[in-house]
Amino acid sequence: MFASQRLRLLIMTLLSLLLVTSFILSLTLGAVAIHPMDTLRALIGWGEVAAETRLIIEQIRLPRSLLALLIGATLALTGAVMQGLFRNPLADPGLIGVSSGAALGAALVIVFSGWLFTNLPTAWQAYGTVLGAFVGGVLTTLLVYRLGQTAQGTSVASMLLAGIAITAISGAAIGLLGYLADDATLRNLTFWNMGSLAGASPLKVLVLIVCCALVWWRLPRQARALNALLLGESEARHLGIRVERVKRELILLTALGVGACVAMAGLIGFVGLVVPHLVRLMLGADHRRVIPAAMLLGAALLLMADVVARLVIAPAELPIGILTALLGAPFFLLLLMNAQRRGGL
Repeated sequence: MFASQRLRLLIMTLLSLLLVTSFILSLTLGAVAIHPMDTLRALIGWGEVAAETRLIIEQIRLPRSLLALLIGATLALTGAVMQGLFRNPLADPGLIGVSSGAALGAALVIVFSGWLFTNLPTAWQAYGTVLGAFVGGVLTTLLVYRLGQTAQGTSVASMLLAGIAITAISGAAIGLLGYLADDATLRNLTFWNMGSLAGASPLKVLVLIVCCALVWWRLPRQARALNALLLGESEARHLGIRVERVKRELILLTALGVGACVAMAGLIGFVGLVVPHLVRLMLGADHRRVIPAAMLLGAALLLMADVVARLVIAPAELPIGILTALLGAPFFLLLLMNAQRRGGL
C-alpha cells in the first residue's frame, strides 16, 4: 500500500513538472525563439529585456499559453467526468452534442455576421462568434437533456442517442451554411472549425475563467459520486448518492465547460477522450486521483500540441484541432480494438 501511494505521488509530481515545463516551452518556442532566461525576466519583471521580446511574451504568447492551459485542463476534466458517467472509456464530451451545437452557433454568426453586427463597434464584432458558440452549446445541451428525460428519470442511453442525432443535424446545417457562404466567409468558417489558439487575448482568458470557475470547483467534488456510479445506478442510490441530481449537475457543468472552450478556440477534439484514459492506465479508476491528474496532463498536452502546431510549418501555423485529431484518432482506434478483444465496449 505504501509503495503504491509513493508511486501515485511520484506520478502526480511528474505530471506537475511536465505542466510547468510545457508552459515555459510554450512561451519560449515559436516563429521567434526566445531564451528561457529572457522569458523569466519578462514574466517576473526582473532585469533588462528587449521591448520586442517583452511585447511578444506579454501580449501574444502568455495569453495563448494560459488559454491552452485552461482549455486543456477543462476538456480533460469533462472527459473524465463523461467517461465515469457513461461508464465507458470511449466516451467523450462531444457525445452529448455540445461541441457540434457550439460549432453550429458559431457558424451561424460567421455566415450572418454582416447582417447581425452591422451597427456594432468593430471591437465587439470579434466576440460575436464566441457568444454564438456558447449559446449554441448551451441550447443544444438543454435539448439533449430534455430528450433524455423519461418517467424513470434521466436516461444516459437516450441522451447518448439524442447527442448523436443532434451532432448529425448540426453537421448537416454547418455544411449547408458553408455551401451558401461566399469565399471569404467559407474560409473563416473552415478555419474556425479546425480549432486554433491564434486568437487568444487577455479578455478571452478572463471570460473563460469566469465561465469555467464553477466547472473547476464543482466537478472534482463529485469524484465520490462518480466512483459510486461505476458500480451502477442502483448501487449508487443504496450508497446514498442522489443519482438524478448528480447526473443533471454533471451534464450541465460539462456543457458549460465544453461550450466555453469551443467558443474560445473552435473545435479541439480527442483531448477529453485520450487524456482520462491515459491517466486511468497510470493511476487506476478512482476519480479522486483521475480528475486532478487528468487536468494536469490535459493542460500539458494541449500546451505541447500548440508548440508543435506553431513549429511544424513555421512561420505558418497548423490548426491545433487538426493536430489533436491526428494524434487522438489512432489512439481511439487502439482503444476500440482493445475493447473488442476483451469482448465488447
